[in-house]
Amino acid sequence: MDLRLDELPVWFLRIFAAWFGLIWGSFLNVVIYRVPRGLSVVRPASACPGCKTPIRAWDNVPVLSYVILRGRARCCGAPMSPRYPAVELLGGLLSVAILEAIVLRMPGSTFATRAAAVYLADFALTMGLLAAAFIDVEHMILPDSITLSGIVLGVTTATLRGLTTKASIVGAVVGFLIVWLPFTFLYKLLLKRTGMGLGDAKLLALAGAWFGWPGAVFVLFAGAIQGSVWALLLFAFGVKAKIPESVQAELDELRALAEQGDEEAKRELAEDPLAEDDAAARPRLPFGPFLILACLELLLAGPWIERFVAPLSAF
Repeated sequence: MDLRLDELPVWFLRIFAAWFGLIWGSFLNVVIYRVPRGLSVVRPASACPGCKTPIRAWDNVPVLSYVILRGRARCCGAPMSPRYPAVELLGGLLSVAILEAIVLRMPGSTFATRAAAVYLADFALTMGLLAAAFIDVEHMILPDSITLSGIVLGVTTATLRGLTTKASIVGAVVGFLIVWLPFTFLYKLLLKRTGMGLGDAKLLALAGAWFGWPGAVFVLFAGAIQGSVWALLLFAFGVKAKIPESVQAELDELRALAEQGDEEAKRELAEDPLAEDDAAARPRLPFGPFLILACLELLLAGPWIERFVAPLSAF
């Protein structure tokens, strides 16, 4: 016999959500490092970034290991990036947020299996978005393995959110087109360079698959507003957004190969807007993290946002 949501102790659900999020947050650090480099996220096992010694299980406890080791590897003393505990903490916080904002707001008579399905679907979305945000900051790319998988998951779980499969598919198509048509296709046709990448279009398609076409529109505008505010803050404090070091290193390597006559490298440079002659002089701010922030806001505060936006739609 299936348990109901109100028959489960809330304290247990909160502890489980925090633990589950921390564990997967730890795995996301592997994803963030390996996926942009085309490496397997399964093998080999995690190793020290300094001396490549395999990391032992007791030195891989989320957050706690970083604190105990004072941010340095036990094997060689190499410094560990603060990104590791930050991602782990964000995984735990987002997991608990899903529980509090979505699962525990469901009627107490909801079967536990349905509540678990909603939690797991939304948790998978948030973990994918979290990984994509950090990858975009460091590499200025949004991996297809995350965005396309997110679209498929959004369509297949649409009924858990009260959407029809058709509405989810239409949302994905609209989300893709509202970025691709004006900011990629027409922008490149008229100005001969890319305004927004296909990764952003696929991310908007993901938003549409999860929240329908109105959600995709909200994510685009909310992401643009928040990105603009951040850019203004950087400008006010005299901080110039530059191409990340990892991206610059990749471009330098491609240029070296192109100079040696590598046709594949030449093709990649020709298609990459970051390789344009004036790219280094133009401020560079990845848009993906702001779209992702808007997605998370819509997921966790959707009802509040709808109540806030509804009166504005009358004007």
